[in-house]
Order: sequence, then structure tokens, then C-alpha cells
Amino acid sequence: MDLIDALTQLSARIPKLQESIQTEEATKNALILPVLQALGYNVFDPFEVVPEFTADVGTKKNEKVDYVIMKDGKPAILIECKCVNAQLNVNHASQLFRYFSTTEARFAILTNGLEYQFFTDIEAPNKMDDRPFFEFSMMEVDARHAAELKKFSKPHFNMENILSNASELKYKKQLRAILSRELASPSDELVRLLAKQVFDGPLTAPRMAQFTTLVAQAFREWVNLRISERLQTAIDNVPDDHAHDAPQEQDTAIRGEDGIVTTDEEQEAYRIVRAILAKVADPERVALKDTKSYCGVLLDNNVRKPLCRFLFTPAQKTLILVDKERHEERIALESIVDIYKHADKLEEYAKLYL
Repeated sequence: MDLIDALTQLSARIPKLQESIQTEEATKNALILPVLQALGYNVFDPFEVVPEFTADVGTKKNEKVDYVIMKDGKPAILIECKCVNAQLNVNHASQLFRYFSTTEARFAILTNGLEYQFFTDIEAPNKMDDRPFFEFSMMEVDARHAAELKKFSKPHFNMENILSNASELKYKKQLRAILSRELASPSDELVRLLAKQVFDGPLTAPRMAQFTTLVAQAFREWVNLRISERLQTAIDNVPDDHAHDAPQEQDTAIRGEDGIVTTDEEQEAYRIVRAILAKVADPERVALKDTKSYCGVLLDNNVRKPLCRFLFTPAQKTLILVDKERHEERIALESIVDIYKHADKLEEYAKLYL
């Protein structure tokens, strides 16, 4: 079984287990050890996975770190475990900081069984960094994170390869966070930088306010355009012999035998919803169901599993989210691509049926 399949299976069990886990020891047994096993380590072999690892640190004697993974008889990865209900923060890593400088281990993991934070010594040799270079959540297993995690598995563990990639992972993560903040709320520095490239006049306070709004709008439109282009490229590359599998995805309006017309906008909206929900459900399970009063999206083409509805008129475009009790949440859209702004809500509603 590939790692991502094993992690997906473990992830699916977490909601049922989490309510009954009240202690750190239970967290280790139910959540953390199965992940180490999925990575190929024999958790019952004390020469490979050492529990309650002890190393005297200065005047502190008999302090223990929860687990150490050994390679060639030497500590390679230190693991500090917290209860599943604990929010991870740097204060939880105090023992890891101390042990990191006194052992030969080059990696340390802080985890509560759901979140995993990976540390090394990028900033200063033999001193554990304050910030993790890689983070992984068992609640959001995906191929990209599984590929990074696989590098720490027993069959693929190569310290030099991981270290060479660690700084790139760490700084790209921080840069993505900065870009995310700038996308949501552009800083004055960025606004000035961009405004000076398109405007020659003085950047007065009113002009700065204007460009702050324009930069934020331009960012969102640029991202939405790139997403739409990639989605359209994927659709255009679908082989002709599969066209009959999804006739609603043609670029022209479709008229059914009952006279119901599925418009181009409804088809585009459906493709966007399908792309968003691919993260949580097989796209083949997401079906379009048009009616005379609205155009709906169903899971498994089952009317008891409504995901959302489109109500598009010349005056207003509306996205309607529907829960199990048929309660509706109506969201006004300025354009079809604005559906991407509500991806989290769409995923949340879809998970009600998964």
C-alpha cells in the first residue's frame, strides 16, 4: 500500500477516535504510532524506535523525549508528543531544543497526532530552528504533503537529501504566507511598488487608498483568471471518446428533451464547483441536475445529497448552498469565478455527505 493510501485510511478513522482520546498516552497509541508504522518503522523494535529516550542535558538529568527513531544505531529523528487536544506551539518543543544540541539527530518532530511539525537546524548549526521547515496535517492528507512525508519513511530516508531540500521548503512556506497576506490585504510597501509602475503622480493618501483597492482587486482577478485558464485547459484535453460521459460540460447551451436549457454560465459554474470539490470527493461523483427553477449540483446524482444550486438571472447571479436539512445559504456573486472565494464552504457542505 502506498503511503498516501495508508495515511488516508488513518485520517478517515480520526473523527471516530478523537472523542475517546483524553490523554497523551492514548494519543500516542491511537494516532502517532500508526503513522510511524505507515512510514515503515517497527514501533515494537527498541533498536529502531526508542520510547522514552533519555539523555542528560547539562544540569538536567533523566529528561525524556517521547520517541527517537534510530538509523545505524544513532538518533536520527526526535519526536515529542502532545495530547490530541493540545494546540502546538514553540513552548511545547523545549525538550526538543535541548536534546537537539546534545544528540546526533538532525530532525525533530512535534506532534499532537493531528498536526506534525518538522524542525532542523537551517538557521544555525546544531541548534534547532524556532520555526518548522515542514508541516503536515492528518486532517488534510494530499499528494504533495505525502510526497514530502515519504522522504522520512524508513525505505526512503536520506538525511543529506532532506537537509538539502529543507531550507527551500521552509522559505517557500513563509513566502506563500506572505503572498497570502498580500493577496488578502496588500501592504503599503507593495501598493507603492506597483502603483509607481503605472502612475507617475504623487501618491497622496486618497491615491494610496484608491491603489490599495485596485491592487487587491487585480490580485483576485489575476488568480481567478489563472484558475479558469487551467480548468479550461484540462477540459479541452479530455479525449473525444469520453465526451458522452459528461455532456453538460460542452461550451454551448444544452436544451433537454423537457425544454430545460443549461446555459453556458451554469456549465462554467458546475465545472468550477467540480474542480473545487475534487479535493474532497471524486469528481465523477459530482453531477449537474438542471430544473426549470434552478440548476443544481448533486453528489452521486442523488437528490438527497444536494451540494449547491445556481440561480442566474440577467440582474443577479446567486450561489445557493444547501445542507442536509435543506436549509439554504444564498451568496450573491459579481461573476462566476467568485465561486472560488467560497471553496471552503463548498467543501464543508460536501463533507456532510461523505
